[in-house]
Amino acid sequence: MTATLTPPQRAGGGPDGRRRLVVVGNGMAGARAVEEILARGGAELFSITMFGDEPYGNYNRIMLSHVLSGEESHEDIFLNSLSWYEQNDITLHAGVRINRIDRFAKVVFSDDGQTTPYDQLIIATGSRSFMPPMDGLMGPGGLLPGVFAFRTIDDTRGMIDYATHDEHRQAVVIGGGLLGLEAARGLQSHGIDVTVIHSPKHLMNAQLGPEGGDILKQSMERLGIRIVCGTRTTAIWGPDKVRGVRLKDGTEMPCDLAVLTAGIRPNVEVALTSGFTVERAIVVDDAMRTVDDDDVYAVGECVQHRGEVYGLVAPLWEQAVVLADQITGADPTAAYMGSRTATKLKVAGVEVAAMGVQGPEKDTDEHIVFSEPRRGTFKSIVIRDDKIIGATLLGDSNKVAFLQQAFDRGLPLPEARVELMFDLGGPSAEVGVAELADDAQICNCNGVSKKAICDVVQAGCKTVTGVMDKTRAGKGCGSCKLLVAQVVEFAADGAVEEDPSVHYYVPGIALDKPTLMAAIRDQELRSPSAVFAALAPEGAEDAKSKMGLASLLKMMWGEDYVDEKDARFINDRVHANIQKDGTFSVVPQMRGGVTTPEQLRRIADVADKYEVPMVKLTGGQRIDLLGIRKEDLPGVWGDLGMPSGYAYGKSFRTVKTCVGQEFCRFGTGDSTKLGIELETRMQGMESPAKMKLAVSGCPRNCAESLVKDVGIVAIEGGRWELYIGGAAGAHIRKGDLLTTVDDAETAKLLTGRFLQYYRENAKWLERTYAFVPRVGLDHIKAVVVDDSEGIAERLDAEVQKHADTYVDPWTEGATPVEPGQFRTSLPLEVLPRVPADRATELLGGSW
Repeated sequence: MTATLTPPQRAGGGPDGRRRLVVVGNGMAGARAVEEILARGGAELFSITMFGDEPYGNYNRIMLSHVLSGEESHEDIFLNSLSWYEQNDITLHAGVRINRIDRFAKVVFSDDGQTTPYDQLIIATGSRSFMPPMDGLMGPGGLLPGVFAFRTIDDTRGMIDYATHDEHRQAVVIGGGLLGLEAARGLQSHGIDVTVIHSPKHLMNAQLGPEGGDILKQSMERLGIRIVCGTRTTAIWGPDKVRGVRLKDGTEMPCDLAVLTAGIRPNVEVALTSGFTVERAIVVDDAMRTVDDDDVYAVGECVQHRGEVYGLVAPLWEQAVVLADQITGADPTAAYMGSRTATKLKVAGVEVAAMGVQGPEKDTDEHIVFSEPRRGTFKSIVIRDDKIIGATLLGDSNKVAFLQQAFDRGLPLPEARVELMFDLGGPSAEVGVAELADDAQICNCNGVSKKAICDVVQAGCKTVTGVMDKTRAGKGCGSCKLLVAQVVEFAADGAVEEDPSVHYYVPGIALDKPTLMAAIRDQELRSPSAVFAALAPEGAEDAKSKMGLASLLKMMWGEDYVDEKDARFINDRVHANIQKDGTFSVVPQMRGGVTTPEQLRRIADVADKYEVPMVKLTGGQRIDLLGIRKEDLPGVWGDLGMPSGYAYGKSFRTVKTCVGQEFCRFGTGDSTKLGIELETRMQGMESPAKMKLAVSGCPRNCAESLVKDVGIVAIEGGRWELYIGGAAGAHIRKGDLLTTVDDAETAKLLTGRFLQYYRENAKWLERTYAFVPRVGLDHIKAVVVDDSEGIAERLDAEVQKHADTYVDPWTEGATPVEPGQFRTSLPLEVLPRVPADRATELLGGSW
């Protein structure tokens, strides 16, 4: 391979004749440059040594927000583990910083006292978080406790540790760009109330114009994130730890945690002190060489090329290709000519694509705009001389593939410009994939082209997840996953194979549910940590798998399950449903939707005593007390004297009933009695997803039994119909008729048997409306009604075991399982409260 290369003719300084290549920086740009060098036969040309500030391999910084939110663990985001360096004969000094470069002696000096010689050098020092000037930012030894940058794995771990302390409930994010909004959403997932403060007048001002920024603000506020634009944070006050921030107008805002996401600055100190030309960043030429020394290259966010400094990933990849071509001699004519920046990403779950200019700059520019704030959708396209020079898409990126190609390549545009925004005869997504050029970039985050994906498919990998693993496409912000799947399908000519991981019960353990359950029983694994240690690859714990495992183990072992706090979501830890402001909702049990005057008096007394902001009737015939502070939960439960209604977990929830034959003149069966008996028997039953039931006393179906996980309907002759797999929420599905039985006892027995079969065989988070079609109604009938597998007796026994061992979780209010379980956490914003006289007015009468 090396015979085809034409590297600069100079003898190597290493003992084996290879040139000594030192890379200062082990981030995404530095590691990518080394990957490109190795791909061009660089292992035979160079003895490679890398230095990195952080004590790790190379990881994907774009995914830090996913780590913060809990969607990924920090182990999931590594691009190159430490073993990769060993396998490629790279000497890595992890956690070692270069202090000075002597380009005349050709050596670098590191902070561990070493001097390392080089023949050629790459500077890839990246960038750091910008620390805006404000009083009180620094404490002894660094940032004031509770103040975090958001740039590294250690920053992210620190935020997670701080956010999960029960007394930390309010956060301020300073900076409303991409990173700030991602940080806000990630912190919110920990039950923290978040305010974003952004000094420009609209969010993401680097990518969006004012109208798009305002619509994004509305979308963020709908998610429960408070946005304050057009003002600057001037101070952080403590003094021992962060307790609040002060704005330019004097407004003070209390908080327990502050995150700085006010931009980045290139790390140029080592280049500056070593005599390299530095303006905004290290100045390089089109070959990615520093202008001061032909043997020293630079790449990434620390680089200034033709006056531009890039903070996006795609330009870094383009720079790395040119650098590798030049330093190996693979293509001495390679030149970096700058990048046309286009961004496609998800910001806190909202799709955003931006390229070129934000709006018209000349009177002759065409400007096509579509705005639908209610849906969070905004589209803007700027055209000059029949070419797209800018586009912004917010909330709907279906047309972004074509628009990006038109922007990059100057493709002809349809005469009806509206076709650029909507599929009204313009290129559809499918047609667009076929028409994309081979070098069209599919994944901006990791610089993956259509050809790279097609090559992997043609080499034999025909699963979408397999292609993503091999190319890293879709492993950044995730917004390109659909397009990646379309390219894989195109390249495989429709013959896409199913990935085996779709059958894993939880992603961190490569077993389907039956095999996993068998292993758990055989090895008597009673806690999530024990399962990971025994069954996960190398015993590694996976954050995304913990909740599913905890639910499964609790279902399997019941009272013998070993509880672990970090395996449960906040709702399950405090037995209440967290709201967007950090308070909780409390729904006491009312079996079958039936209550008493005494219970209603107690609910009213509790609402008054604890100043409950809102009392609401639910669709499940229950009463919801909203806005309860966490520290008040035990007192509320004690004063109510009612069991938990389980309106917070993946478990059995409610049985909705009509009044049945006792009062209704149409009733043919005692639906209320059956509903109460079912709820008493199944209360608190753990499951892969929530289970909602209903019993109707006649075919008029007033309890909406046909759209429940299990619905029971009384018919003439004292008989009952059982329906399963119904839904009436985000998904709407009429339940399938499982069977018709002669009496209520049989209906109750088969309901429990079906739910137990569902519990044991459904995927994690798979509702019955998906489970029933997947498994098949005929098969479920055979197992549940006809006992075709001979397991009916065991299923019934498991249901009875649950009923016999059930303990109301609200008893933990009197004896918390750990000291901080109900520790104080105050909400930031005041919830709306409807005064009694106003409620009376709205209702048109007295209470």
